[in-house]
Amino acid sequence: MTEFTLHTIESAPEASKPLLEDSLKGFGRVPGLHAVMADSPALLDGYKYLHRVFAQDTSFDKDELTVVWQTINVEHECHYCVPAHTGIAKMMKVDDAISEALRNETPLPNDHLEALRTFTLQMVRQRSDVTDAQVQTFLDAGFTKQQVLEVVLGIAQKVMSNYTNHLAETPVDKPMQAFAWEKAAPKG
Repeated sequence: MTEFTLHTIESAPEASKPLLEDSLKGFGRVPGLHAVMADSPALLDGYKYLHRVFAQDTSFDKDELTVVWQTINVEHECHYCVPAHTGIAKMMKVDDAISEALRNETPLPNDHLEALRTFTLQMVRQRSDVTDAQVQTFLDAGFTKQQVLEVVLGIAQKVMSNYTNHLAETPVDKPMQAFAWEKAAPKG
C-alpha cells in the first residue's frame, strides 16, 4: 500500500499552508482528510471550496445536506467520512434518528428524506444516467430541478474525499472516533 503523508502546517507544501491554517482556525485542529489532501494544494483547495459551496450555497437544509453526504459516504464505504459526518450532523443538530438510519441503511423518518436518499443512490450507482421517471419521482417528492443539479455537486465533493480516504486509509480523527462505522453485512 502506498503511504500518504498526514501533513502538518509545517510539513505541507507552501501552497497548502494557508489552507491548513484555515482548517485549524475553523476546526481547532487539522482534520486528517485535509492533512492528506495537503500533498496536492489544488485538491485541498478544490475540496474545501466544494464543501463550502455545497454546505452554504445550495438550497438543501441541514437534514437534506446530511442525507446527501451520508448516503454517498455509506455507498462508497468511507471509513473516515461516515464518522466525520455523523459528528458534523450532531454539530448541526440533525436528529440522531436521521444519522442512524443513514449509517444503518434503514428507513429514514419521512418520505421526503427517503426520496432524497433514493435519488442520490440512483445518481451514484447509475453514474447520473437516471431515467426520466426517476427524476420525476424526485421532483414529485417536493424537490426541484435545481436540487437535481445540487445532488451532482454533493457527489463531486464526496468523490474527492471518499476516494482520497480510500487511497490514503486516512485515520479517523480522535473527536470522531466515537462514531466509528463499518458497513453492515448484506442481509440474507
